[in-house]
Amino acid sequence: MGSRGDLTDAQWERLEPLLPVSNGRCGKLRDHRQVVNGVLHRIRTGVQWRDLPDRYGPWKTVHERHRRWSADGTWEVLLQQVQAEADAAGEIDWDISVDSTSVRAPHHAAGARQAPPPIPKRGSAAALKPARIRAELIDQLAEVVREAGHSGARVATSPPSSI
Repeated sequence: MGSRGDLTDAQWERLEPLLPVSNGRCGKLRDHRQVVNGVLHRIRTGVQWRDLPDRYGPWKTVHERHRRWSADGTWEVLLQQVQAEADAAGEIDWDISVDSTSVRAPHHAAGARQAPPPIPKRGSAAALKPARIRAELIDQLAEVVREAGHSGARVATSPPSSI
């Protein structure tokens, strides 16, 4: 394995304990690291599931595990862990910048809806919103993992600071 953008050994060692273990019912599970790298590759490149490179295993396996982990909260746990570690190391700047610029609303935005919005039908764009939110969380996880790897390399090579 080992492709540009795949998890390093140090990153993998931090994430592996947070992943679910096999229940033994489904036979031998494909390597979690291979699947996580496949998901990160898809997020990074925007490639369709069917077009994932063979080094990540069968695309259906990667897709199914991504779907299952999105549903059971595994991705959220990974994101929280990576954020907590980065925050403890002082690698996250939580300052918020607020811009006071005003933007005029277009003329058609003046009135409010009179009726409640319709319930989205399955397969519609509104019904896909949770999937987009999960995809955004995964994007954030991938970015935090990459940044943690880059900052870890900087911390390891920088001289100790005194307070």
